[in-house]
Amino acid sequence: MLLVLLIIVPVLLGALTFTAKAEGVARNAGLFSSFISLVLSGIVASNYLVGTAQDFSANWMPALGAKFALHANGTAVLMVLLTAIVFVLIFLSQRNKPVENEHRFYGLMQWAQAGLAGVFLADDLLLFYFFWELALIPVYFLCSQWGGEKRIKVTFKFFIYTFLGSLFMLGGIIYLYTLNPSKSFDLTSMMTTGNGLSACSQQILFWAFFIAFAIKMPIFPFHTWQPDTYEQSSTPITIVLSALMVKMGLFATVKWVIPVFPQGVAFWTDTVIILSLVGLVYASLLATIQTDIKRLIAYSSIAHIALMSVGIFAHTDIALNGLIVQMFNHGINITGLWLIVHMIEKRYGTRNLNELGGLANNAPKLTIALVIIAFANIALPLTNGFVGEFMLFHGIFQSANPHHIAYMVIAGLGVILGAVYTLNMVQKVAYGDKHIEGVQDVSGNEWIALVAVIVLIITLGVYPGLLYGFLPA
Repeated sequence: MLLVLLIIVPVLLGALTFTAKAEGVARNAGLFSSFISLVLSGIVASNYLVGTAQDFSANWMPALGAKFALHANGTAVLMVLLTAIVFVLIFLSQRNKPVENEHRFYGLMQWAQAGLAGVFLADDLLLFYFFWELALIPVYFLCSQWGGEKRIKVTFKFFIYTFLGSLFMLGGIIYLYTLNPSKSFDLTSMMTTGNGLSACSQQILFWAFFIAFAIKMPIFPFHTWQPDTYEQSSTPITIVLSALMVKMGLFATVKWVIPVFPQGVAFWTDTVIILSLVGLVYASLLATIQTDIKRLIAYSSIAHIALMSVGIFAHTDIALNGLIVQMFNHGINITGLWLIVHMIEKRYGTRNLNELGGLANNAPKLTIALVIIAFANIALPLTNGFVGEFMLFHGIFQSANPHHIAYMVIAGLGVILGAVYTLNMVQKVAYGDKHIEGVQDVSGNEWIALVAVIVLIITLGVYPGLLYGFLPA
C-alpha cells in the first residue's frame, strides 16, 4: 500500500488544502504533505534496496481489462524520490512568501505531485495515460493563474502542444489495445503485442507515442513552447516543469517505447539522435546570447535533456544507467538554479544580466551556492552532474551505431558551450561591473533549501554509488 499512499496522500491533502483559506494554512499543509511523501518515498527506496517486492494491483476497469497496477522498479523509485525531494524544496523555499489564492496554488501543486508519482509507478498503459493527464491538468491551471503578464497566451500554446501530443498517444494506445488478444493494458502484454507487429506498423506507432514524450522533454523541433512557459511561469511551477515533468518524457520513452516497438526504435534511432543533437547545439548557442537568466536556464535545460535523449537511443547499458543517474541529478541541480534565480530576482527586482552585479559583496552565502550549483550544472568533477554525464558520453562512445563518434563529438559541443554561458552568468551576477549595494543574503528557510541542494550535489558527486543500487542489473 506504500505505492498507493504516494498517490493518495497528495490527492487527499491537496483537496483539503483547497478549503484552507486562512493565511499560512495552505503553505503549512503543502509542506506537511511534501514531508509525508518524502518519508514514504524514502521507505519505498529502502525496501527496493533490500530486495522487497513492491507492487500493487486491483481491478480498475474490468470491462476494458484495465487495472490499477503500480510497480516500483529502480528507475521509478528514483523518480518518485526525486519528486518528493523537489516538492519539499519548493514548499520549504516558499515558506515565508505569500501567494495570491494560496489555497488553490498549494492544492493544485499537490495534485500535480500525485500525477507525477502515478506516471512513474503505473504499470498499466491506460492507467499511465490517466496519470499523464492528471499531472498536466493542474500544471496548466498553475501556469495560467500565477506568472507573468503573457502567461495566458504562453499557457495556451503549452496546452495545445501537450494536448495534441496526448491525442496522438491515446490513438496509439487504442490501436495497440485492439490488436492485443488478451485485451489488457499491462506492460507485458503490450510488449508482446507491439513486438509482434510488422516493421511498418511499429514505425508508425513509434511516433504516435514518441511525439507526446518528445513534446514533454522537449526535443527539437517540439521545444518552442518551453522557453516562454518557463519565463512566464512563477518559479515553483517552473521547477516542476523543468526538474520533474521533462523526466516524464524520458522515463516514458524508456518504459513504453523502447521495449514495445523495437523495430520502430531501430528504424528511427538516427532521426531522433540527429534531432536531439540539433536541439542541443541550437539551445546551447541561444543560451549564450540570452540576457534574461530564466531564458538562459530554460535553453540550458533543453540542451541537457537533448543529451539524455541521445543516451536513450545509444542502446548501451552504460548510457541507460547514465540516463537514470543524470535524470535524478539534473532534477536536483536545475531546482537549485531556479531557486537561486528566484532569490536574485526578488532581491534585485530584475532578471536582466546586464543590470546585475556585486552579489558576492552583498550576499556571500548566496554567491557560494550559485557557484557550486553552476559547477554542478556544467558537470565539474566531484559534483553530481559529472557522473551521469560521463556515463552518457561513455555509453554513446560504446554504441554500435556507425556514427557514434560523430554524435559524441557534436554532443561535446554542448559541454563547451554550457561552460561558456553558465560561467558568463556567474561572472555577471556575482562579479560584474555593476556593484548594487544593500542586497540581503539568504537566511532561514531559503538557506536550508540551498544547503540541502548543495549537500546532495557534493555527496552524490563524491560518492555516486548511492544511486547505483537503483540501476538495472
